[in-house]
Amino acid sequence: MLHRNLPSSLKQATVALHTDHDVEKDTSVSPPIHQSVTYLTENADDFAFKAQEPFNDMFYARHGTQTSSRIAKIIAELEGAEKAMMFASGMGAITTTILALVKSGDHMIAQKNQYSASASFLSKFLPRFGVDVTLVDQQSLKEFEKAVTPKTKIILVETPVNPLMSLTDLKLVSMLAKSHNIITICDNTFATPINQTPLNSGIDLVVHSASKYISGHHDLLAGSVAGTEALLRQIWDASMDLGPVAAPFNSWLALRGIRTLKLRIMEHNSNALKVASFLEQHSKIGKVYYPGLSSHPQHDLAKSQMTGFGGMLAFDIPGGYDAGKSFLKNLNICQNAASLGGVDTLVIQPAVMFKARLSDSEIRDLNITPGMIRMSVGIEDINDIVADIDQALN
Repeated sequence: MLHRNLPSSLKQATVALHTDHDVEKDTSVSPPIHQSVTYLTENADDFAFKAQEPFNDMFYARHGTQTSSRIAKIIAELEGAEKAMMFASGMGAITTTILALVKSGDHMIAQKNQYSASASFLSKFLPRFGVDVTLVDQQSLKEFEKAVTPKTKIILVETPVNPLMSLTDLKLVSMLAKSHNIITICDNTFATPINQTPLNSGIDLVVHSASKYISGHHDLLAGSVAGTEALLRQIWDASMDLGPVAAPFNSWLALRGIRTLKLRIMEHNSNALKVASFLEQHSKIGKVYYPGLSSHPQHDLAKSQMTGFGGMLAFDIPGGYDAGKSFLKNLNICQNAASLGGVDTLVIQPAVMFKARLSDSEIRDLNITPGMIRMSVGIEDINDIVADIDQALN
């Protein structure tokens, strides 16, 4: 490998392009994919050492691969973390991280409103193994304070959160947690490290569904966790037993995607704000939920802990389920599909999506109206996106 003396204060766009090149001894500009499951060792002593060495990416692929080490290093640098790890999915990152840090008899605090799979894991899976979970309103520090017990080990937050783009005050939650020696975990998927770095607000661990903005192209499943090396060692130990390893090819796709993360997020931010502003003035739209709008109830908090407001928004179409369905049917550029964070604009109708597993009253309790639309604004030309929305509404 050629020697490179990189400055210590690289900007985000440069970090995503260059900080991983010292991970392996390779001079190719485009990194190779290390598809091998196992690697040669020199002798029995070398084998024994490498088998126990954490984060060893040249022993056995469950321990890690050089391909996943490269993308993990970039995520760690962008988040301001000592270390990061890659997983097979965002949920693989979340579940492994939590299971590494709790045991039977422990207690967790989490938001009432969060990613649906995380909510299911907390409400259905953990209690089976003796871990209690208290759910609180993410906007109320008093509820977080009230929920703390001597057995509380973790506070899990997500901000902004689907579908109303509600925020959690990261500094206040982290200060509360530190006063009780509680570990904090933040799902930073919606914001990305371009718009928000939770570790700088005192959070201990940051998780991502790298399937979303990190990769940016709807073509892979992957997840990550970043934080101190001591906490990552505990998580790595758990991953050896649980095995949610990131596939080399998926790590390579994520590595390719993160190279353009800064460029894409800037365009997502700009397009989403313009769409939200357009919708807020449209006669056929009710409320618009976007933290970049001054009308958002937590706009001041968004300005204080985010450098950009992201590509996710939601809005109400009066007229119930049928009005929402009609809007989706009439779109030509924006596409009706699950997931988010890719280069193209995707839309869903949350009430329809949740109807299969939640009652109408449960949906209302989440403040989801029948005609609500969630939009992941892509990087198409903004005039084309707005025109497509306008014609579908009309």
